[in-house]
Amino acid sequence: MKILLLKEQDPNETRITALPDIVKKMVALEATVQVESGLGASLHIEDSAYSDAGAEIVSDASSAMAEADLVLRLGKPSGPEGLKKGAIHISYLDPFVDLETVKKFADAGVSAICMEMIPRTTIAQKMDALSSQASLAGYSAVLQAASKLQRSLPMMMTPAGTLSPCKVFVIGAGVAGLQAIATAKRLGARVEAFDTRPVVEEQVQSLGAKFLKIDLGETGQTDGGYAKELTPEQIAKQQEAQGKAIAKSDIVITTAKLFGRPAPRLITDDQIAAMVPGSVIVDMAAGSGGNVEGSEPDQDVVKHGVTIIGDTNLEGRVPYDASQMYGSNLFNLVQHFWDKEQKQFTLNREDEIIQGALITHEGEVVHSMIKERIA
Repeated sequence: MKILLLKEQDPNETRITALPDIVKKMVALEATVQVESGLGASLHIEDSAYSDAGAEIVSDASSAMAEADLVLRLGKPSGPEGLKKGAIHISYLDPFVDLETVKKFADAGVSAICMEMIPRTTIAQKMDALSSQASLAGYSAVLQAASKLQRSLPMMMTPAGTLSPCKVFVIGAGVAGLQAIATAKRLGARVEAFDTRPVVEEQVQSLGAKFLKIDLGETGQTDGGYAKELTPEQIAKQQEAQGKAIAKSDIVITTAKLFGRPAPRLITDDQIAAMVPGSVIVDMAAGSGGNVEGSEPDQDVVKHGVTIIGDTNLEGRVPYDASQMYGSNLFNLVQHFWDKEQKQFTLNREDEIIQGALITHEGEVVHSMIKERIA
């Protein structure tokens, strides 16, 4: 079986599909592994590192794509152009939003596996790219906020006086939020957090942060571990209750994303105006509508003296580690479905991981949720 790893199509993407050590593991599966020349350029990794790992370096990506059985990449492609019928393609796809690309994969007869749709189950945890990247994004969010803040984060006792610790408020205690909490605490900040799922209160407190309790009525989480979507009334109640915490915070980090749907608006312009000028907000959902009124994707916006960071690729701020983790997620997926005797990746349609992540197959859109949107 021929496995092909491709460069990213987005010139602004700093991450790559996999590092040489992951490619070496793929070669050990006794597959023919090809790597597009320049794959590691953004991380200053030479082609020779991949050839030393046992991969074949290809400069003509079009020819390689036409012969590849399994194609691996990170970012969403423009389509399946160049891939042969029956090939398997694995990457991010944004399938709820980019339905046109989904249709193209189906029409081309390419089996598209979406990394965002890997189920959040125990057995699939090692393949869960959303979680691995979100953890790094939460870490980066704190560092980006600290770099823009006009204060230091920890308490400092000096001959000139004592500096009080910075106050950080994190909205959402999922993977990204918990890592943001842990990072801010390590940097010496005083941290408070809120999540609509009361079950995460203990996790927040275990990291040394205070949990803000807001009675929103029935909330909870989905079977996949995500927070359930709130009603407009619950969102309004959350906004009001969070107001005091936001006003007294030096840094606010919002992490509320709803996969396949616009992000909920959690911070209003009036709440931004109530913050001390020089404060910072990081809107981690800026790319999907934004949690913060006035945030812009991939821009820093200053409103009422408060800097609002809308970076949509925070994990890309630590591209080496992000690439290491994503490549590991990919390899774990490939290895899990690798037939050692046939030396090939097998699409087991009965497996819950494939059922959750396979979007197109044999000329059709096979994922029920995506099929409903296209119909």
